Order: sequence, then C-alpha cells, then structure tokens
Amino acid sequence: MRVAIAGAGLAGLSCAKYLVDVGHTPIILERRDVLGGKIAAWKDEDGDWYETGLHIFFGAYPNLLQLFRELGIEDRLQWKEHTMIFNQPEKPGTYSRFDFPDLPAPINGVIAILRNNDMLTWAEKIRFGLGLIPAMIQGQKYVEEMDQYSWSEWMQKQNIPPRIEKEVFIAMSKALNFINPDEISATILLTALNRFLQEKKGSTMAFLDGSPTERLCEPIVDHIVKGGGEVRLNAPLKEIVLNEDKSVKGFLLRGLDGAEDELFTADLYVSAMAVDPLKVMLPEAWREIDCFKKLEGLEGVPVINIHLWFDRKLTDIDHLLFSRSPLLSVYADMSNTCKAYADPNRSMLELVLAPAKDWISQTDEEIIQVTMEELKKLFPQHFEGKNPAQLRKAHVIKTPRSVYKATPGRQACRPDQRTPIANFYLAGDYTMQQYLGSMEGATLSGKLTAKAIAEDCKK
Repeated sequence: MRVAIAGAGLAGLSCAKYLVDVGHTPIILERRDVLGGKIAAWKDEDGDWYETGLHIFFGAYPNLLQLFRELGIEDRLQWKEHTMIFNQPEKPGTYSRFDFPDLPAPINGVIAILRNNDMLTWAEKIRFGLGLIPAMIQGQKYVEEMDQYSWSEWMQKQNIPPRIEKEVFIAMSKALNFINPDEISATILLTALNRFLQEKKGSTMAFLDGSPTERLCEPIVDHIVKGGGEVRLNAPLKEIVLNEDKSVKGFLLRGLDGAEDELFTADLYVSAMAVDPLKVMLPEAWREIDCFKKLEGLEGVPVINIHLWFDRKLTDIDHLLFSRSPLLSVYADMSNTCKAYADPNRSMLELVLAPAKDWISQTDEEIIQVTMEELKKLFPQHFEGKNPAQLRKAHVIKTPRSVYKATPGRQACRPDQRTPIANFYLAGDYTMQQYLGSMEGATLSGKLTAKAIAEDCKK
C-alpha cells in the first residue's frame, strides 16, 4: 500500500519506519525544509546548532529506546548519572540532588527521596509516600481516573503538604508540560512518577550526542528510503480533498515559488501533524464527527527555548538541571552534556522558558534580557564583580503551539489512531497512548498507527 503521511516529526517518521518494516510504501510530506517537527534543529552561520527544545531521553521510554536499537544508533545516547538535580534559590549557586542507588525499584527511588534533606522534611517525605500508595498499588487505572483533578487538587485530596508542591513539583510540572501544578492534570505527574518508581532505570536521563535532526531523524529517513519509502520536504498540505463518501481523495499540496498546486494521491492517508494545524485543516464534512469534534478540547501549549553562548564556563555539571526559577523550567550546559556541542572553556546554556504564554509575543531581546536576570540569581559568582561573564550570542526559538496542554479532562479528548474515515488515520503524541505529550508518546503513536494500518490491510 502507498501511504501518504503529512508531517515529518517523530510521529510521522516512526509511522513510516514501521510501515516500511511490514512491506508498505510510505511517502512523508513535510511542509518545512527541516525534519523533526517539535524536535527540529538548525545550524547558524557559525556552524552551531540550535534546537526547538531541550530534549531528554528517559530510561522509561521503551519504544523510543527500541527504535534506537533497531536503527543501530544506541551509542548516540549519552547516559548520565542516575540523579535529579535542583537549584536552590534560597542558596544561589548551590544544588540539591536526588541520587538513585543501584538497587531494584522502587527501593532505589525511596532511598533517593529519603536521602535528600535539603528540600523536604522527614514528615513531608512520609506524607508524600503515603499519598502515592494508591497509584503504586492500583497502577494505570487509578492514574487515568485522576485526570479529573489538577496536580494541586490531587495533592490536597491526598493530604500532602503544599510545600512539597512548591519545592519539587512546580519544577517537574513545568518540565513535563510547560505549565504549573494548578493547571496540569494529575495523570501527567502520576504517570511519570509511576514509571520512575516502578522501573529501576526509569528516571535515568540521556542526551543525544548531537542535534536531533541529524543524529535521530536522518537515520530514520535513511531506513525509510532504503525500504522503498520517500520523504519530501517543502511539501505543505493545503487541503484534505474528499470523495463524495467523505473518504480521502488526496492531499492537495501547495505549490511553492509560483508552481501549481499538486493533488497527491495514495491508497491510505495519515495526519502526523500537531493537533492545532490538524484542527485548521479538517474538512468541513468531518467536523461534526465525534472523533474529530472532540479535538476542540485539545490545544498546544506555548513554549520558548533559549540558547546562550558565554565567554567562559558557568558550570561543569554534566546533567539536566531543574532551575526552580519562576520563569525558567529546566536547563543544561550543552558544552558539558552533548558531544557535538562540547567546549572545555566556554558554556552554552540551553534553557526552557515556561509557562510562556505571557512571553511568546515579546521580542527576542526582551526574552534574553529577562533570562539573563534569572541567570544572575542562579550563578551569582559569574555575574558579579569587576569581570562578569559576557554573553557572546543567543538564539530564541518560539513554539506558539507545542505539545497539547494537559489540563484536567483532556484524556477524554484524545482520539484513537483509527478514525471513522476508512482510509484516514491519525498519528501524534496527542492521540491516545499511555505516554502523553512527549517524544516517547509521538514515537509510540506512530508505531500504533502503522500497526493499525497493517492489521486493517490484512482484513
């Protein structure tokens, strides 16, 4: 079967990879001139990479890690020490760690929490542990049911002290979905905690050894092309053209640079676009169908990724850091964490600004200025005195609509990969799968879409 896939993000690439593996012919149609969607990256005039986001690979990402194995590129993942590191705003320039010992789960996670005496008291640790018992015993069923509550509401319901939210979960909430605990669904954090506590290496983190576009997306494309598939860049979808029975007749591609529009036809069609452009592109004849109507309950959350190059080293930490800043979410010194970006003498910080709704319309200069003010609080020793650190250059990447905003009740709005339209399927981290809006979710969704197509073709 020829399968047309709109979108070359991880969902579309994953779908095409697994279709090729079972003998189908996928053709990916990407509107931009770059692979990756929400993990896209570019090179500037100096040859330095800048990325759409700060992308971390967890041990609890089985489908993504399997993809790396199948492509033979496991060595491109740079695994870090099994720990979680938080800045301490009340002690600028210092850090608090949750170090996981080499023991089975959940013992290693319990010990990591109990050993940390900087952020939580013993009474708070015990209260938090008791609050988590229902999730650990009842598993995913309980986790899914908690989608009716925000994280703040769930913590209150479990009688967990609010200071725990302030100390730990503001940072984690912003890292997972770029919003605060009073907005995020309890299902999101409980899903992450369940994976981290139930799997020995679930919370271990890895960085790619280079840009996601070059080190992950290109090997997937090579695999697809080798299997007979195709990837077309600069092929923007203008319209989903229908037959009289509401099935898809073809993808109308917008002609560029004066070229005529092209009706691209295939046997089957997949949208691997993010949910926001998909909603815009939906044909009028589909809009009242339940599968598509409930998409109105989903929308992407804004996020801003910032890259700052300095004239000296600000930190030697080779890991992700939770800033605990009211403005910044997580950050890393990529000159330490990433082989391709390594610099023994100068730092390149990659930072996530979240929540970003009040900043997405601001200028790059304003965003850089306010970020620098936050960094002066995190690294006072480098920005005070007669010879402060100097910013050499910066890049700001704005994504007005990133992963879907996971507020309470969104689980009911997530569609299956199959649709009521016989020749049309969905792939994307917003579709229903257990890993929510993430690289793992996108990869799994594409895999599930390919599986659905393979099963339907056999029928």
